[in-house]
Amino acid sequence: MATKIRPERVGQEIQAAVADMLIRGDLHDPRIGYITITGVKVSPDLRVARIYYSMIGTEEEKAKTQAGLDAAKGYVRREVTSKVKLRVSPEVPGLYEFEVRV
Repeated sequence: MATKIRPERVGQEIQAAVADMLIRGDLHDPRIGYITITGVKVSPDLRVARIYYSMIGTEEEKAKTQAGLDAAKGYVRREVTSKVKLRVSPEVPGLYEFEVRV
């Protein structure tokens, strides 16, 4: 039986790996604007990782960024797999904009 702590720890490692990719400029798509990775939710079986981000900009810029991130999800999955040592490569169905309204 998997514990609740393991998916959280794996999520933190995935978040650090994706943030590192963004800092180094590995995603060369010009559609991707300035984004901040806000969190990662990993399924209990560690097979699916949902990556959440936030961005400041117009709706058009946000749509372009989302399209660029959707195009790069295979690359993100491959890079996460090489940096985070797991038996199974987690599927990254996409990066999702996560808004917190105050």
